[in-house]
Amino acid sequence: MTDSAFDHDARAQRGLRESATFDRATIAGIQRAADTGIYDIRGWGAKRPLPHFDDLLFLGASMSRYPLEGYRERCGTDVVLGTRHAKHPLHLSIPVTIAGMSFGALSGQAKEALGRGASEVGTSTTTGDGGMSDEERGQSKTLVYQYLPSRYGMNPDDLRKADAVEIVLGQGAKPGGGGMLLGQKISERVANMRTLPQGIDQRSACRHPDWTGPDDLAIKISELREITDWEKPVYVKVGATRTYFDVRLAVHAGADVVVVDGMQGGTAATQDVFIEHVGVPTLAAVPQAVRALQELGVHREVQLIVSGGIRTGADVAKAMALGADAVAIGTAALIALGDNDPSYSAEYEKLGSAAGFYDDFQDGRDPAGITTQDPELAARLDPVAAGRRLANYLRVLTMEAQTIARACGKAHVQHLEPEDLVAVTIEAAAMARVPLAGTQWIPGQNGAGL
Repeated sequence: MTDSAFDHDARAQRGLRESATFDRATIAGIQRAADTGIYDIRGWGAKRPLPHFDDLLFLGASMSRYPLEGYRERCGTDVVLGTRHAKHPLHLSIPVTIAGMSFGALSGQAKEALGRGASEVGTSTTTGDGGMSDEERGQSKTLVYQYLPSRYGMNPDDLRKADAVEIVLGQGAKPGGGGMLLGQKISERVANMRTLPQGIDQRSACRHPDWTGPDDLAIKISELREITDWEKPVYVKVGATRTYFDVRLAVHAGADVVVVDGMQGGTAATQDVFIEHVGVPTLAAVPQAVRALQELGVHREVQLIVSGGIRTGADVAKAMALGADAVAIGTAALIALGDNDPSYSAEYEKLGSAAGFYDDFQDGRDPAGITTQDPELAARLDPVAAGRRLANYLRVLTMEAQTIARACGKAHVQHLEPEDLVAVTIEAAAMARVPLAGTQWIPGQNGAGL
């Protein structure tokens, strides 16, 4: 045996050497960077473990409070958004909305399916970057038009066609940075809508070109109100970082609704280092936003929508108990449409992944036809059937939130409050500002009372 063969055999016997600092994922990332010389771009949101809504529990009613009977006592779920200034606030049947995901990132069939599903249960969809598609406007009873730094596809006529306008200052997965749309997803139609060259990678801007601070934002909000004749609610969306100050500034600038997106929020494509290392968890952001609204005396007058990692009706109920008026879902909605479908397992394997694990949505090769512009792949998605699946999922989320609200003795999901919650970890108690279970202790706020 040669020396080199012996060395190779010895290394193989030792196996992959890893540690808490250099684990397998870190080693693989270093090796990929060394092989390619470029940073990793992906979607799907933060993968690292973070304090989340699972770390909170509800205190159901028994003796000191009485629960409501689910079969005969009503529990409301409706929400009104945009009551501060808009002539025509949005009246939604459920407090779960569809977050902005662009045509370009998603196929036309997927956008149509989102509109169908949301409309069936009486909630709203959001355009995302890239403008308003006919499929989405045609099937969305209530559609929010996103106004992003890129201004892709933006025109006043579409603003007037929308039911609300959302000014995006940041997203949870990439606050302070712009996203990517790779050339293979810039089809002729996408290029025409965005006034871009076909087939060329595009990076979205990280800040709006015509303002540098809150005063400029106030001017822009006034302009948008004039364009829409003061009819449409104006949202301001921020990625969760300095949430308390951002929410206060959004309110001062004139926002009707504030959207706070935590770092568990997904994205179509951005740097992995952004997704995992910039921003704060959704759980930490909600109380900061609520405190800002309360101190300004506008909590509930300026509505708060929370997004970033919402998966279940329990998540919905916990966000609302912490003070949100509604939530928005993105990744969960795509899964409900049929993404990561096990029936495409063989095709996911060809992509070097598996159903349930695929996060390279920016590549445009989604076998389910959802995050692609490939006509053959997109044709696999039946918008009617996919919309029905989304509607079913939204109904389940709503019923689960109602079940919890009734158990806490509440006749409306918006009546849930922080005192209905306890935390099972010190981190969650500190972030959510609710007591550690079995105590009256909120870390950083009071003594270790029992």
